[in-house]
Amino acid sequence: MKVDGKSMRSIWLEPDGWSIGIIDQTALPHRLTSARLTSLEDAAHAIRAMLVRGAPLIGATAAYGVCLALRADASDDALDRACATLLRTRPTAINLKWALDEMVAAVRNRVRGEQDIAINTAIGKNGLPLIEAAARRKKPGQSVNVLTHCNAGWLAAVDVGTATAPIYRAHDSGIAIHVFADETRPRNQGASLTAWELGRHGVPHTVIADNTGGHLMQHGLVDLVIVGTDRVTAAGDVCNKIGTYLKALAARDNNIPFYVALPSPTVDFSISDGLAEIPIEERGADEVATMTGRTAQGGIETVRIVPDGSPVANYGFDVTPARLITGLITERGVIAASREALARAFPERAGAAK
Repeated sequence: MKVDGKSMRSIWLEPDGWSIGIIDQTALPHRLTSARLTSLEDAAHAIRAMLVRGAPLIGATAAYGVCLALRADASDDALDRACATLLRTRPTAINLKWALDEMVAAVRNRVRGEQDIAINTAIGKNGLPLIEAAARRKKPGQSVNVLTHCNAGWLAAVDVGTATAPIYRAHDSGIAIHVFADETRPRNQGASLTAWELGRHGVPHTVIADNTGGHLMQHGLVDLVIVGTDRVTAAGDVCNKIGTYLKALAARDNNIPFYVALPSPTVDFSISDGLAEIPIEERGADEVATMTGRTAQGGIETVRIVPDGSPVANYGFDVTPARLITGLITERGVIAASREALARAFPERAGAAK
């Protein structure tokens, strides 16, 4: 994707041919800075501390982490230790486990699956007709308004993104499109990351408070919702950033299409009931109790916004039931959020989970 006209990815192999470069997303949107990963411990810290985030990018970083571990010790024991260390970093995103399984398969000379960039490019191609259809319903000069939650853009993947893939494809093909980006408390990933990458690529957008989406839908200002996901069950339930479920409820009440864009590795065919079976990560209180931003003088400061002594709960994700989802935008087409549709689209993975 483009950053001020220059092509850039969220993770890359450094010129030395072995160390890994990443965008430090904790510094965005105020500073664009990179970090260098040279060890398994560096990769694990980058995932745990959210220098990288988003299910696809977590998976890619974990895969590189395994490479770094095996560079130091190529034994099977080292492989097992590396996978165990990385698997503990973030419990909700299923792409992490998928990437580790793929790395183990590759090391043991088994065939590997499709790559992140190719998958997400296909998601963009398959999701584009949804935006084209919305554009045909607009009056001349009107933009298609898409609402998205959190960041499922190229910063959350290696390139292109998932929820943003159809958006970038529409924008680059000349369709007038505008994105409402939820701020997405508590880490403000919509305000800090989605807005940053959309702006740098030249996509018109507006940052909104998390509770604004329903109002916009009531007044006909949203044509469709596209979000990403960290895990999808075999039955089509979707786990994504906290607050996604509320957007789905508002969309259903206002007859707004609600789509989830996902690469097939995000589907966990081993589970069916999202509410009962997906572990919901609980993160530290400081993410809610404090906010970090740039002062009028240009400095970066963190301030506390919650009274001392007030308990804080910080659930990272929620589950949107399949019944609220209009469709899943995948690399193999737009399909229903159902067990039958997922099994038909990905029979090789559905069968392997039995």
